[in-house]
Amino acid sequence: MPRGGKRKGAGRPKGTGKFGVPTKAIRVPEAMVDQIISFIHGKGYIYPMYPGKVQAGFPATIEDQPAEKLDLNGFLVQNPAATFFMRATGDSMTGAGIFDDDVLVVDKSIEPQDGDIVVAVVNNEFTVKRLSKSDAHVELKSENPDFPSLVIPAGTDLQIWGVVKHTLRTV
Repeated sequence: MPRGGKRKGAGRPKGTGKFGVPTKAIRVPEAMVDQIISFIHGKGYIYPMYPGKVQAGFPATIEDQPAEKLDLNGFLVQNPAATFFMRATGDSMTGAGIFDDDVLVVDKSIEPQDGDIVVAVVNNEFTVKRLSKSDAHVELKSENPDFPSLVIPAGTDLQIWGVVKHTLRTV
């Protein structure tokens, strides 16, 4: 009678473990096991978050040790399956703090409300603007007086792709 090896029906069915998806055994350096497990359970890296705020004016003292950890995935992405990133171009939204080459964190699962900053497609062209809805019309407002807002006439192909939740900028 043969012994060992893979047997049909043996083991836990795929996707029923604590991760809910199929897993794969891999070899990793023993010294990195705790770090990898922490990464998996934290769904990414978690960075130190200092308890005080940093002064943009006069210097102030700050504690040496971080009081908590900041998970950038959890901070920036509330709905992972519905979130995408997009790079902004142009200067029409500088009044809202969105500058050329910023990365936008956009959530498709949020129902856009009047006043939200949205990524929209108007006649097959992307734009980022502040949504203004009224009974009479829909308007995509610029946040820079040098740029006109877009009043959307009835019959115009308008799709709201998502609501901008954060911007990322290199300084």
